[in-house]
Amino acid sequence: MSILEIRVLGDPILRAETAPVSTITDELRSLARSMFDTMYLAKGIGLAAPQIGRTERMTVVDVDDNPLVLINPEILDASGKPAKAEEGCLSIPDVYGDVERPSNVHVRALGLNGKPFEVEASDLFARCLQHEIDHLHGKLFIDYLSVLKRRSALAKWSKEKDKYPGFVRTLAEDPPRSHEHPDEEL
Repeated sequence: MSILEIRVLGDPILRAETAPVSTITDELRSLARSMFDTMYLAKGIGLAAPQIGRTERMTVVDVDDNPLVLINPEILDASGKPAKAEEGCLSIPDVYGDVERPSNVHVRALGLNGKPFEVEASDLFARCLQHEIDHLHGKLFIDYLSVLKRRSALAKWSKEKDKYPGFVRTLAEDPPRSHEHPDEEL
């Protein structure tokens, strides 16, 4: 298991546009595994490359035990009745806000095998994809909040941010569980 540091609000990389991936490498595959490890440890359902200090246009998501790596993802269509739901972000710990997003999306991306694929998503899965793809373009969920709610979220963040020197969130790894389940694959 390889756990990465998560960049938090204030780090300029979270506001930068990512670069499209031109070649799928073993290093990129390893990065995807580390991103999943980090996301699971942080109890998230999505993690984008800028959140771990990287500039590649890549994200990992896992909603309802459906892990997915999306490289160079793009939303082809967003439809359905707009739905408002609470969102949080691994890069803005302990801050939440209600965000309105389309309830359905159709996304095209590359997989780790370099082949293009498309996915139709609705509800939480659609919300997660939109949230993570936004990260790849320097946009955060707080950007969707009203001025008053954004001000409130940023005030809450100002009380939290000192816990993350250098705009870095370091996760403590869970102790190994091999003594509990010796046959478990880790």
